[in-house]
Amino acid sequence: MTTSTPSTSWLDLPVDHPYGLATLPYGVFSLPHEDPRVGVRIGDFVLDASAVAAYGDPGDGPDLAKAWRTPSLNAFLDLGAPVWAIAREWLTEVLSNPVHRERTAPHLIPINNVDLHLPIVVADYVDFYASEHHATNVGSIFRPDSEALTPNWKHLPIGYHGRAGTVVVSGTDVVRPIGQRKPPTEPAPLFGPSMRLDIEAELGFVVGGATQLGTRVSVDDAGAHLFGVVPFNDWSARDIQAWEYVPLGPFLGKSFASSIGAWITPLAALEHAKTALPQQDPKPLDYLLGRDLYGLDIDIEVSLNGTVVSRPPYASMYWSPTQMLAHLTVNGASLRSGDLFASGTVSGPEDDQRGSLLELTWSGKEPLALPDGTTREFLEDGDTVTMTYTAAGQGDSRIALGEVTGTILPAVPID
Repeated sequence: MTTSTPSTSWLDLPVDHPYGLATLPYGVFSLPHEDPRVGVRIGDFVLDASAVAAYGDPGDGPDLAKAWRTPSLNAFLDLGAPVWAIAREWLTEVLSNPVHRERTAPHLIPINNVDLHLPIVVADYVDFYASEHHATNVGSIFRPDSEALTPNWKHLPIGYHGRAGTVVVSGTDVVRPIGQRKPPTEPAPLFGPSMRLDIEAELGFVVGGATQLGTRVSVDDAGAHLFGVVPFNDWSARDIQAWEYVPLGPFLGKSFASSIGAWITPLAALEHAKTALPQQDPKPLDYLLGRDLYGLDIDIEVSLNGTVVSRPPYASMYWSPTQMLAHLTVNGASLRSGDLFASGTVSGPEDDQRGSLLELTWSGKEPLALPDGTTREFLEDGDTVTMTYTAAGQGDSRIALGEVTGTILPAVPID
């Protein structure tokens, strides 16, 4: 078994292939008339992971084979960080050492031949608000005569508890939500489809390993529970949100759908992407401090109907994922395998790095001009949004983290 990542595979992939040996993301796939199971992407193929584990002995082979035959990654997440590392080493060995080629090649399936599914059963979902640039923009839009950041923002990672059951896999259509909204020109609230439907370019973090209720996970222990990252679009109905969020925060304006990518990239693949956080001033409280604090050099490209409208840089985020997880559990809240938390909208300091239409159009006052001659303040029915993610790899290379895409369908008529 290898102890470091080889640079080449017997698949003859280029050394800098975005889905090469350095990446190896996990997903759930199926073939016609077969049950969904865990797969690993390598190049333009999906490796049937359960078949590989079944004929080898990667330290804990029987458990891996059983976990990878299930229709989600949750059973694998339950096995914990030491097994995640063993599994990655085994997969790297199988795909790099030619001795495994003959028996492994039959289990490589062209990616265009498979159906991809939601990779995890989401246990709980929390959304954070970790971009200082995004929070400043939103504060400036909604509170132009006050401080853009609320007094607590630099003291803790702000977040809210979302709806796990409406997290959907990339490619799932999103139906325009209906709810209450109160335009400033109206004396009373209206009921009907959202007129200010928005996107939020975020990064999702997938958690594994259950903890006991009443215990906490420190910054330096968070790595034992952070399995990987996934592209994330937090669809948002801004008009519904604006009317409902005082005093308890987001609810129906967020809970109708959140989309994640089909591939979860292990944190182990992002060692070369780790970077320093922005300076945190004032100094956070002790429970938010530790040795394992980092940002991530991840670039996001946001396209609307095929036109790139924004390129948010994740490296500008204020809070580390380890701080977010530490804060999530500091009150004794327990973790479950399949927990998902998102970073909040990723926005950079430049106008073309804003991760939402709310910011890109400054709440509709500066509409986006598209190549077909149309403009957008917010999303229209039929619009397709695709977010593509890459991360820094070894040297000058970049690895692919996949994409998340969705198309807006009209609201369901009101009876």
